[in-house]
Amino acid sequence: MRNLKYAILGLLNRHPMTGYDIGKEFNYELSQFWNANHSQIYPELKKLVEEELVYYDIQISGDILEKKNYSITEKGKKEFLTWLHKDKPMEKTPKDIFRLRMYFANDLDVESRIHLLESQLQQHKKRLDSLSITMEQYPTVPSLGTDRFGDFIVLEGAIMRERNYIQWIKRCIWYCKNKKNEEEIKQLDYSVEL
Repeated sequence: MRNLKYAILGLLNRHPMTGYDIGKEFNYELSQFWNANHSQIYPELKKLVEEELVYYDIQISGDILEKKNYSITEKGKKEFLTWLHKDKPMEKTPKDIFRLRMYFANDLDVESRIHLLESQLQQHKKRLDSLSITMEQYPTVPSLGTDRFGDFIVLEGAIMRERNYIQWIKRCIWYCKNKKNEEEIKQLDYSVEL
């Protein structure tokens, strides 16, 4: 399935955009759960035009620079809404290279494990800080009927994901630093934050 197709149709269902503007959305709000670069976006836009799901108007910027401003067609809206209503089985767990490394961490010395974990901890804390700053634009939960509501709930989910990832990393660090105290590790209460 061409999931990028529906991501683009969803953006254009909100309002017309240039390919550049679509790319910016993938680097901003969508980046917390989906990514695409320009080399993927433009070929997909071409297919969507060929399928008559979107069309474009050419706008002249300056003397000669042409920009294509894409809009969704009625056929595109119908196909997007059909896709949006589908209730599909949950997908496989996304790949996580760091967790894969930790799976094989027994091949590392404890100091190296702790170093990697602390590095990841700092990166996830930075991401959480960035998400929290973005969340400041929502003093209250947006109305259900607005585009902002979807943005809000996805952002809230990203914040929760980062908090949980940080908690997991802290536990891993604790395990590594307290490896000699097996009895305490066995009795660790998972509901308690470290």
